[in-house]
Amino acid sequence: MAQTSEQLFAQARGRLAGGVSHESRFADPFPKYISHAKGSRKWEVDGGEYIDYAMGSASLLLGHAHRDVVAALSEQAARGSFFADCHPLEVEWAGLIQGLIPSAERVRFVGSGTEATMLAIRIARAFSGRDKILRFEGHYHGWHEFVDLGMKAPYDEASSLGILPGTLAATVVVPPDAARVAEALAADSEIGTIICEVSGANYGSVPLPFGLLEALRQLADEHDAVLIFDEVITGFRWSPGGLQARDNIIPDLTSMAKIVTGGMPGGAVGGQEKFMALLDPAHEFRGRKPAVTHKGTFNGNPLVAAAGVAALQAIKTGEPNRLADAAAARLRDGLRSIIERHQVAGAVYGEASTFHIYFGDGIVDGSVAQLGAAAIRGVPKQTVMALRNGLRQRGVDLMSHMSGVTSMAHNDADIDQTLDAFEDTLRGMIAQGLVGNA
Repeated sequence: MAQTSEQLFAQARGRLAGGVSHESRFADPFPKYISHAKGSRKWEVDGGEYIDYAMGSASLLLGHAHRDVVAALSEQAARGSFFADCHPLEVEWAGLIQGLIPSAERVRFVGSGTEATMLAIRIARAFSGRDKILRFEGHYHGWHEFVDLGMKAPYDEASSLGILPGTLAATVVVPPDAARVAEALAADSEIGTIICEVSGANYGSVPLPFGLLEALRQLADEHDAVLIFDEVITGFRWSPGGLQARDNIIPDLTSMAKIVTGGMPGGAVGGQEKFMALLDPAHEFRGRKPAVTHKGTFNGNPLVAAAGVAALQAIKTGEPNRLADAAAARLRDGLRSIIERHQVAGAVYGEASTFHIYFGDGIVDGSVAQLGAAAIRGVPKQTVMALRNGLRQRGVDLMSHMSGVTSMAHNDADIDQTLDAFEDTLRGMIAQGLVGNA
């Protein structure tokens, strides 16, 4: 007889630290345990079925268990999972990335999105010769020490014990405002790197001010700073070539993960050749060959490369983006109509194949742009949990807070079911006084 999620968690508490492998998966009284997934749906060991809007933490633009990715993994596993040598698939995979991401004149594979931003920052520091980085309040670039300060409020304190003070001193945190960036760069000549989550904080739940990315490109050039776009979420999702291709704003370096690997562990850094040359063992820079040391046993390993090639071959057609974007647009329109019909104060917004829900005052013409991070993230926890739990009880699972992503596998039936579940949940929240009137 299959074990329930509650039974599995009871065992996990005695085996895994905290009972989980990622702190965000922890839930009280116990997290859900998934047995399998296909397309837009996943199934819990208890038997519950969910329309999935987490989609592998936004890594599965093609949907769960896409046949091309599954076939590629199976075929490569039969040939060997890891060689500790170069192999043909990594060359093909890098070529696909080059063809899609404008800044990726050269590519280096890494083990995760966290490693991608860590390597990009190391390259940027080496090239600029300056230690300090500038980053934005609330933006997430992984859990390493280079980018801990500013990850969450209060933005002037480390988020964890065990963080070296020197990494905090080398980090300048500002709100996402071009004037504040200009002031910081003018005031501190040791800032040589700018890194930005180009969707805005938390894959766009707190959108960037209009024109900020263009301003960052200009300011980086004026101050000889290296500009890093974190496209771990937006890469291949905002368009096949990411946000930079869609908006024609080209950074110096780009961090990638999630979709780039077809949903497998791993990631990549892409960048203009003059920056990426610092990784080249045959290239001397400031008396070192290579100037930047980078290793990693499983970088670009054949299994991940096989999945990445299969996924990017599909994505380069543009069809996955078209389908996922259309599903998200229909979902956003439906959610917005329900909020308006019930006269609830709030907004629904998002770009590409994402959606975000906000409950609260201060909305102007349906936009949250004027609210800022404090308001958007200030929705009471009780309200957030009522929405998430209400939807989950009705077979819908969000990604984080009050938001999610779609894939090419989400169809009209999924959207209709989701909208019915949302309206039922919202009625209950109105009855409990958890949301206010517009």
